Order: sequence, then structure tokens, then C-alpha cells
Amino acid sequence: MNILVYWTQFEFNEWLVTLAATEKGLCYVGMADDSVERLKEWLKRSDTEGLIEDKTKLTVYISELKKYLSGTITNFPTVSLDLKGTLFQQQVWQALQQIPYGETRTYSNIAERIGNVSSVRAVASAIGKNPVLIVVPCHRVIAKDGSLSGYRDGKDCKQSLLQLEKTSWVSDRTE
Repeated sequence: MNILVYWTQFEFNEWLVTLAATEKGLCYVGMADDSVERLKEWLKRSDTEGLIEDKTKLTVYISELKKYLSGTITNFPTVSLDLKGTLFQQQVWQALQQIPYGETRTYSNIAERIGNVSSVRAVASAIGKNPVLIVVPCHRVIAKDGSLSGYRDGKDCKQSLLQLEKTSWVSDRTE
């Protein structure tokens, strides 16, 4: 079954956000300068029928992301998601959504949460493939030593999001 994907970009303060959604829900959020190209590459591996730029179809998502980026909301109450991934990736992404705003977890914590303590590297890989940054808060996952570790759209972006949430990735770390 082929599906249409609607996308747009918007700027808010220092952020340039690229988002895409299907009729089911948000399927992509990126914040890098090359996010549109990354979106197109990501869609080549999916069952999409086409990519259509349409800001009006994404109004609710834009509104909630702007509220989050301004510090007005801490979660996304009306955002529905259309996440495509393996069962393992889905489990990891679900665990990410359980990390409270303003807190961090380690890759080991996520592996424990999904009941597979020996899967830390696989967890890191699944987190790196999270297509919906911010809403599925992979920025809240840090290395065991308290360092930021990687982030699809760069460590500076991750650090900015953590600062936005007033998170100290060392002092708030949970082992």
C-alpha cells in the first residue's frame, strides 16, 4: 500500500525544522541544514507514493513543535505518529517516549527498559534511526559516562534541546 507524505519546513528562533506526515501522523522531524535531503533519502526506503510540500497539512504539528521550542509545552498531546521500523526499533522508540521532560537516560537504561540488557549497541543503533526527533525524544539519551554521545542532527542540536529542557546531562543522569 503506497502512501502520500506531506512535508514542510519552518523557522523558529534559531531552529530550522523539517517535518513530514502521512494521513496517520507525523513520520519525520529533522533539524539539520540538510534535513530535506535526508527526508528524501529516508523515504526512498519506504512504501511512499509521493512527497508533497503542503504546510497546511502540517499546521497542528508546527504549532506544537513551536510551543515545545518556546518552552510552553513539555509533551505533544495532539500529535499522532506514523512510525515505521522493526519491532525492536518500535520497542526502543516507545521506551524513549517514556523519558520524562527534563530528564535523561543512558543507552543501558533503555536496554533494561525493553528487557534486553545485552542489547546496548542495538539500542544505540535504533535510537540513531529514530525518524521523529524531539517528539520521540532521543536527545534525552546520553552515554553512561554522562557525555552527550551522538545525535543524528549533531551534538550542538542535542545540547541545545537538553538546555531547552533545563537538563544537566551529568547531574540528572540515571544509572
